[in-house]
Amino acid sequence: MTQSPFAKDFLASWVVFLVALPLCMGIAIASGMPPASGIITGILGGILVGALSGSPLQVSGPAAGLAVIVFQLVRDHGFEAIGPILAVAGALQMVAGKFKLGRWFRAMSPAVVYGMLSGIGILLIGGQFYVMLDDKPRQTGLDNLIGMPGAMLHDVIGDHRYAAALGVLTMAVLVGWNVFRPKRLKLIPGALIAVVTATLVAAIWKFPVHHVEVPGNLLNAIHLPRATGFSEFRHSYMLISAIAMAFVASAETLLSASAVDRLHTGPRADYDRELFAQGVGNTLCGFLGGLPMTGVIVRSSTNVQAGAITRLSAILHGVWLLAFVVALPHVLSMVPTASLAAILVCTGFKLIEWDNVKALSRYGRIPIAIYAATVIGIVAADLLTGVIVGLILSLMKLLYKISQITVRFELDREYHEAHLHIEGAATFLNIPELASILDQIPPGTALHVHTAELMYIDHACLDLLTTWSEQQRATGGKLIVEWEHLMARFQRQRVDVSEFEPYVD
Repeated sequence: MTQSPFAKDFLASWVVFLVALPLCMGIAIASGMPPASGIITGILGGILVGALSGSPLQVSGPAAGLAVIVFQLVRDHGFEAIGPILAVAGALQMVAGKFKLGRWFRAMSPAVVYGMLSGIGILLIGGQFYVMLDDKPRQTGLDNLIGMPGAMLHDVIGDHRYAAALGVLTMAVLVGWNVFRPKRLKLIPGALIAVVTATLVAAIWKFPVHHVEVPGNLLNAIHLPRATGFSEFRHSYMLISAIAMAFVASAETLLSASAVDRLHTGPRADYDRELFAQGVGNTLCGFLGGLPMTGVIVRSSTNVQAGAITRLSAILHGVWLLAFVVALPHVLSMVPTASLAAILVCTGFKLIEWDNVKALSRYGRIPIAIYAATVIGIVAADLLTGVIVGLILSLMKLLYKISQITVRFELDREYHEAHLHIEGAATFLNIPELASILDQIPPGTALHVHTAELMYIDHACLDLLTTWSEQQRATGGKLIVEWEHLMARFQRQRVDVSEFEPYVD
């Protein structure tokens, strides 16, 4: 007897709920926010965004990729800055969705995307390593990485050894479960097993470690932004942060939606609708004190693997989060923060996909260089700087590629003829090369320009050729071009042939 779609969605929603619960709290802690703020985002991502989503099987919630941005904002500007920034970022996403810009967020160099994910992963490992030891992260991502050896020696054998033991236990159980779990239990998430194990060990042996702080009433976790918070947008960092948050959240969401489409054969994602739905969710999260949300591939792939058929699964997982927090908040307060941090350290390693780097290497050294520059920029400065560096390098590579032409020049002085073969794209960047060739042609020479392999020519190069032709006419030289054939093939240039005909033979 086959299960009905409702039964499949119902069962899948429980699996996703079990995956989402520890991640919602852990990402909140990594962001420097209360764990309840992650729960709020998980609930809204499930119930609200799940209902509006353009990708029916994608699951939305707090994402590790944005934890770095939020943590830096909380550290530098305080908790109160997050609400207004997130509300504006959500509004930007809604506008982008309405203007059908969703598909363009996917037009990003893979080298930049993979570099962004790897950079986030490295920062996540560096920051959560200290939380796993019940310690505080350092001021910058670079400081976190540099200080890890010293912290390991000081904390693991010092007062924080109990937290360190729980962190190591969590990672060992997580890795062991993923490797050795029975096939019939494959849908039970390793993160849940690891957190439950660490929680039981901490409770039985009464380890003196930090625990998750969850309010008894979820309404107490809702923090409406003050009106004065929006007046802070007179400072440029507020708008820049909102744009960065909207950009990263949108890119991560739509990349996740694209990946989810590869996992199932159902309806394809509507990227513009998905972007608008994420904007609605993030705007509401900004007003309720939640974390930024994105579509997340871990929960989404779990949803597909668990057999979900429709968006009902994502919606129900949000309902279960709400019910659990309302009915059993004391259970969550038993969870050690070191255990959740250990889960995120493992998540950071997953974000550094070495297979992606190997795939980039097949396309040469330049993509690897762009990837490395993006990672270094993120780790040494911040997320936005690293992404901008990667995008600039990608544009420079594109500009270099489109400006490349192959020019072959043959001069027959005996017959006063020359042949110029142009292949590729001739733009204003190639004028110095072409001009130097034209300067070599003796007066009275007939120049044959062969353009069969020319993909593009701009107005600047055309003007160079016609100007040279006009000058050569006085010495008996001429320019011979298959002009009609050229314009018929490249009519998108919309050049008026008559502008050049008087100077072209």
